[in-house]
Amino acid sequence: MKINFNKNNDSLVPAIIQDERTLQVLMLGYMNEEAFNKTKEEGIVTFFSRSKKRLWTKGEESGNFLKVKNIEIDCDNDTILIKVIPKNTVCHTGSFSCFGDKDSKGFLFELEEKISQRIDDKVEDSYTYSLYKKGINKVAQKVGEEAVELVIEAKDNNNDLFKNEAADLLYHFLILLKAKNISLENIEEILLDRNK
Repeated sequence: MKINFNKNNDSLVPAIIQDERTLQVLMLGYMNEEAFNKTKEEGIVTFFSRSKKRLWTKGEESGNFLKVKNIEIDCDNDTILIKVIPKNTVCHTGSFSCFGDKDSKGFLFELEEKISQRIDDKVEDSYTYSLYKKGINKVAQKVGEEAVELVIEAKDNNNDLFKNEAADLLYHFLILLKAKNISLENIEEILLDRNK
C-alpha cells in the first residue's frame, strides 16, 4: 500500500471508518504517514487531529477504540478506507456513528457474531446456547418449525406476524450455520457467484 501523503500541502489524507460487519460508515478522520503507520502497527485507529495538532488515537479518552480489521486504499492512492470493529459508540455525541444511529442494514452479521459468542462462551442462561448444545438435529428441527410457521403466516394478511416469523427463521438459521461451522459470509459468496 503506497499512499500519496504529498498530494495536499498538509500531508493529510482522509480516512473513512466503516463498520466491518454492517458496512455502515462510522466517521471520517485524517491521517498523516505517522498516524497511518501507528494504525497498521497497533491495529487500533489513530488519526492526526487537526484541532489538537498531534496524533490522536480514537478512544484514548472514552475507551471506545476502533479495532482494525482491514485497510484499503482508493484508486488514486489518496484516501484510506478502514474497516473496524467499534468497541462502543463512535461519535462524541453518543451516537453509534457520526452520521447517525445504528442502521439495521447489515445487522445480521452483528447478530451472527453475538450468536457465535454466546455459543463459544457457553452462556448457560442463553436460549441460543441451550438450543445449540442439544445438537444439530434439534437445531435443524427448530429451523424447520420456524419455516413452516413463516409459510402459514404468509398465507394470512397479518404482516406483523409474518415479519416476526421471518425474524425467528433468520435467527434460528444463523444458529444452524454456527452448528455447521459455516458463516453467513460463505452463503453470501455463493449468492454473489450465482449473480455473475
